Amino acid sequence: MYKDARAKICALKAENKELKRKTTSMARFGATSFLAFDSRREVLALDESTGIGTSSVAQGDKKKKRAVEETRPIEVKKMEEVREERTHTHSVPEDEDGPPMLSAEALEALKDFLSDQNRNGEEEEEVALLAEDWRLSQFWYDRHTAETVAKEVLSLCDSLQSPSVACIACPTLYAYLKKIDPNVSLKLLEYDKRFEQYGGEFTFYDYNQPEELPSSLKNAYQIIVADPPYLSKECLEKVTQTISFLVQPGKAYLLLLTGEVQKDRAAELLGLHPCGFRPQHSSKLGNEFRLFTNYDPGMRLGGWEPDQ
Repeated sequence: MYKDARAKICALKAENKELKRKTTSMARFGATSFLAFDSRREVLALDESTGIGTSSVAQGDKKKKRAVEETRPIEVKKMEEVREERTHTHSVPEDEDGPPMLSAEALEALKDFLSDQNRNGEEEEEVALLAEDWRLSQFWYDRHTAETVAKEVLSLCDSLQSPSVACIACPTLYAYLKKIDPNVSLKLLEYDKRFEQYGGEFTFYDYNQPEELPSSLKNAYQIIVADPPYLSKECLEKVTQTISFLVQPGKAYLLLLTGEVQKDRAAELLGLHPCGFRPQHSSKLGNEFRLFTNYDPGMRLGGWEPDQ
């Protein structure tokens, strides 16, 4: 009798071991398998699709069958809860099936933001300039000065229907204007032929022959910016002749960058007033430089200085 009981126990243990192995294998490959244990700690393998358990004990054992039937509703309920949780955890909402999409308004706002960032990045870049040639009295503006005057010129352009700009002996300003707005209608009048690289927008200019210029330039410009190469009366007088040649009849804007010593002559020859803004040069010149205009810039350029 003991041998029969021992043999039965060994057979049950072997069966339980095999069930455990199968369950582990199913879990490893993603199958949904659940186990329940009766009061004798024997394995009850619950079927995945129905949730109905089969006992390894003999079907004729009524006590064990009753224990299984009492345990089954609880285990089936737990199994359904686990299934529901797994489904909730791993399910993908319908609106997350594809890549995230932005609304038309959001896309437009993003486009404007990136455009502003690119434009600001471009404006912050230094403009590449040729080396100064002191023999030609060339002294380039510093970045702040060039940007300030360029923005003033572009502000004036916005107030005109078909603006055209002439830069007399101020290649720094020309370069910054083209950097900020490549489409601006611009002409550079300059003695240094290195600037012929600007193509049709360059015109050779010698202030000693103030009106020896192409006839196409006569009375063609509404905005003129001049920076005479020398701080002499003669130089300013001849540059004034060039301005008269270039300026368009009617309303026109004149800007003159020159030394403080030319203040009275600028007022006498061109009717210009000094602004509060003080131009600076990269070479830190000792002479005090000023910006004069024939129009009131309002709050820009520091405004007109009051008469003393």
